[in-house]
Amino acid sequence: MEKVNNRLEESRYNGLSYHTGEVNSELSSLTIGDYFEHIVDKNPESPAIIVSHQGHNLSYRAYLDKVNKVAAALVALGIKPGDRVGIWSPNNLEWSLVQFATAKLGAIMVCINPAYRPDELAYVINNVACKTLIMAKQFKSSNYLDMLRQLAPESLHDEFDALNSARMPSLKQVILIDDDTDAPAGVMNFNALYGLAAAHHHQELRDYAQTLSCHDPINIQFTSGTTGNPKGATLSHYNILNNAKLVADAMQLTEHDKLCIPVPLYHCFGMVLGNLVCLSVGACAVFPNDSFDPLKTLQVVERERCTALHGVPTMFIAQLEHPQFHQFDLSSLRTGVMAGATCPEKVMRQVQEQMHMRDVLIGYGQTECSPINHITDIASPLEKRVQTVGKAMAHTEVKIIDELGQLVPIGKPGEVCARGYCVMLGYWQDEEKTKATIDPDKWLHSGDLGVMDEEGYVQIVGRIKDMIIRGGENIYPREIEEVLYHHPAIQDAAVFGIQDEKYGEEVCAWLQLKPGQFASEQEFSAYLKDKMAYFKVPRYLKIVENYPMTVTGKLQKFKMREQMEAELATQDSQVI
Repeated sequence: MEKVNNRLEESRYNGLSYHTGEVNSELSSLTIGDYFEHIVDKNPESPAIIVSHQGHNLSYRAYLDKVNKVAAALVALGIKPGDRVGIWSPNNLEWSLVQFATAKLGAIMVCINPAYRPDELAYVINNVACKTLIMAKQFKSSNYLDMLRQLAPESLHDEFDALNSARMPSLKQVILIDDDTDAPAGVMNFNALYGLAAAHHHQELRDYAQTLSCHDPINIQFTSGTTGNPKGATLSHYNILNNAKLVADAMQLTEHDKLCIPVPLYHCFGMVLGNLVCLSVGACAVFPNDSFDPLKTLQVVERERCTALHGVPTMFIAQLEHPQFHQFDLSSLRTGVMAGATCPEKVMRQVQEQMHMRDVLIGYGQTECSPINHITDIASPLEKRVQTVGKAMAHTEVKIIDELGQLVPIGKPGEVCARGYCVMLGYWQDEEKTKATIDPDKWLHSGDLGVMDEEGYVQIVGRIKDMIIRGGENIYPREIEEVLYHHPAIQDAAVFGIQDEKYGEEVCAWLQLKPGQFASEQEFSAYLKDKMAYFKVPRYLKIVENYPMTVTGKLQKFKMREQMEAELATQDSQVI
């Protein structure tokens, strides 16, 4: 009946950009903790998690045992359902344990970007009133303990559980992920959690679990603050567990699969499309390193015979371009999800052919959507799998609208909006920003520009703010980037608009060249002039080694724009 209703609903919008996902399975109303118990009952001895860089390999039964010990320890420390627990760390076993331990307890895990500096850390902790912070000692060049001392110098000489920071008044406890040294004053080592809880704390944990609802908030994900401060997208058990289940269905994942996860856990890609996707079917989560390293990823895929691999396009490009790439046997790979940014068609074909990932899927969405609302289908025609982000996921509606909020005709660009189980509860204690993103009819507005075809497949053509308007002509950067990707010397391309007195905006392109390739900006201009209208050809081209990017691999075009405009302003002043 529901499928019939979906068809009737869509018949109202013939010729307009509206689509509903197929409904082939029911959504789960279990909490993540209850679902974990269910999976362990089914597959107690199946491999659950392999953390290569730490040497951990746990079955589902052993994994749940550690999760329960950590959850009961948090109870012993006074953490209650609804309390906020921050996690500030790169990928490791402890991160995953905290994810599931807080879910079992009903505490809200707050994901903190490993790249944050002291002021950003203080903002996040204060924004959601974190009571407890679980953190690594350091990551790459960042010494987290030193940064914490900068923020709370008056506290870290006190007893544990007695922090009293003027800058972060809500923070009372710090737990350090560090096996090698004794914890400094005021801090507890993570390993101490395993033996902290008494029997009555485990009983309290079970009692708390009975009070939880699948619609309770369970996770706060801070969206990258490209303008203003980051916003805390608040997600429920229902949001993220069901999103994971539906992505696992799309991947045709089973308990026999091993998913390699080189993407960061602090982001939805790692914790939902990685950890929770595996849990949803009893598959094994495999972590090759604390952060992405192309060589270590290739090594672990081969050694563990992984059947699936996740990543953003830049990660796949780095592996394909690695000088040792062809030394690895990747024939065990079958599927995976490529998301986080639009994938160049050429790269998608290379992943399918050279990495054996014939069933690789393109996923699209946003943190506020838990995070996926579109995904390609393994059975889709090849051109749909390389040129679009697929169709609306099950239990999800998608529409594309103009600036007046009206549905646009099929084939016309507009803003992509989604509605369904996956839409976040809101931004943490920020009703104004929530209302600006989720309208009264519960539609989540993405800010992305998309085009829908007659079958419901959507192609993302850019961000509303990224669209270039040059002399009245609308220019979509993605179209130019796709042409540039086919030049044999180009590894990556980023196209954006910069201010111009005559035309309003001009087109600018930053290019990364493949190793050993050399070419001039003039050569690329000539290449483009033969392939597209004159007004789309970038007036400014620049060859660069690196792009400004977020930790999750998303290009920060606003930083490119700022830098390029500053460079051009300097040149103009020198001419004058």
